[in-house]
Amino acid sequence: MSLLSFIAGLGGCDQARIRELEEGVSTEADVRVRFGEPEKIWEARDMGSVPVPGAAAEPGARTLEFNRQPAGNANYMITIGPDGRMTALRQVLTPQNFAKVLPGMSMEQVRKMLGKPMKVTTYALKRETHYDWRYLNPPSTPMIFTVVFNADLRVTGTGSVDEESVNPKAR
Repeated sequence: MSLLSFIAGLGGCDQARIRELEEGVSTEADVRVRFGEPEKIWEARDMGSVPVPGAAAEPGARTLEFNRQPAGNANYMITIGPDGRMTALRQVLTPQNFAKVLPGMSMEQVRKMLGKPMKVTTYALKRETHYDWRYLNPPSTPMIFTVVFNADLRVTGTGSVDEESVNPKAR
């Protein structure tokens, strides 16, 4: 029960931090004060192939990745424009973004879209790698989204499953 409280608290803390930021006004320093050090920083040239709105494609822009995996159910991508101000704040683990993960996409493209996964599993005999992310299917169903990559690190398939079916709660 304390783990659930902790996870719920993470979500509440993030919502409070998000409310304190304003697109076009808040600076990168403001973002870092509220979210800490990013998991990864993507330059504009890195994000040009990402098919999601708000991805930093403008020269000089950067996207800061704030990961809440494995215990949380969100990953945030915050775009900082060339002027140093926040231009977009997105929670990227959504069914709408998952639908944009298509066969043939590279592992790197998926990573840029969804952030660091909660778990990476390699199946040597099958020559596959699975990336898993924990997310909430609206309004609040805990789910796991999986992307399957082949030996060439290209998407071959995706799927979602109710987290309860994978990790049944102890009774």
